[in-house]
Amino acid sequence: MDRVYNFSAGPSMLPLEVLQKAQKEMLNYENSGMSVMEMSHRSKVFDEIIQGAEEVLRDIMNIPQNYKVLFLQGGASTQFAMIPLNLFRNSKKADYVNTGQWSKKAISEAKKYGTVNVVASSEDTTFNYIPDLDKSTFSPDADYFHITSNNTIYGTRYVELPDTGDVPLVSDMSSCILSEPCDVTKFGVIYAGAQKNIGPAGLTVVIIREDLIGHAMDITPTMLNYKTHADNNSLYNTPPTYGIYIAKLVFEWIKEKGGLAEMEKINKEKANILYDFLDNSSFYKGTVVPKYRSLMNIPFVTPSKELDEKFVKEATANGLVNLKGHRTVGGMRASIYNAMPIEGVKALVEFMKKFEMENR
Repeated sequence: MDRVYNFSAGPSMLPLEVLQKAQKEMLNYENSGMSVMEMSHRSKVFDEIIQGAEEVLRDIMNIPQNYKVLFLQGGASTQFAMIPLNLFRNSKKADYVNTGQWSKKAISEAKKYGTVNVVASSEDTTFNYIPDLDKSTFSPDADYFHITSNNTIYGTRYVELPDTGDVPLVSDMSSCILSEPCDVTKFGVIYAGAQKNIGPAGLTVVIIREDLIGHAMDITPTMLNYKTHADNNSLYNTPPTYGIYIAKLVFEWIKEKGGLAEMEKINKEKANILYDFLDNSSFYKGTVVPKYRSLMNIPFVTPSKELDEKFVKEATANGLVNLKGHRTVGGMRASIYNAMPIEGVKALVEFMKKFEMENR
């Protein structure tokens, strides 16, 4: 069977060049006589891999030296607890914006360790927009302010960051990291599960300003303390070695393609192809307020749930897979991360035209 166009929200497709390089190096990585999956995380060979991964990531994201890059496990969901456990140091208060299922889970977790002020929410219309923020509702003594930069399930994204002053801004960037240039200095912490734009599931990347490390609550488990991992260069215990190796290949692929500015250019072109089609169709409907449309996750529906189900089934038969929307929303969702080629989006639009003609 030929490779399909995989529109999964995660784990998502990886660049073909990365998979081919990994395939070539699978049995014998750089004459080590073994696969990266088999080598010790304490070995000189793997040390070069993890240091190389950090070096390239720092380069493409322009990460300042006063930020630590950590390669962790547990997904973004573990960060929902690590953030408050490590950042609740003074008032034990935090401001959160509720823009979807993942921010709701982050809010629920943070409430276990301190006071959470939900400054705004878009739940009133099933999270199809990013709510306006009123600075008068912010907690001036908050230990941090948390947002979810891109909402994978609902297809929304922040087009403007909140001005939080001296309060560290924390962002879950799981589904948009590396998709466009990012000013890291505007954040105290950036975290992201790898399985969308970085690599295979099992790796989590955390970028954290150094002054926020070392103040964990007394109850914080050793493995949930950022200092544990920062002091040991992400090697306190056995890290997800193969995931870090693939991430390094992805970072190198992005650099070779022209960096994040080029990624943004391509991603906008891909998104515009699909959004333009949706905007000019009387059959399909995009579900997000246009101003807040994601470049990565594009949800849409047909006139009925029955047609939605038929669409997903026939799309799959045509090599366009994982288009079913999240179970909490329904409809369809096309996730078009960095690795999705423009040809894949064009193929989807052509199928959508054909399906519309046959089902009007």
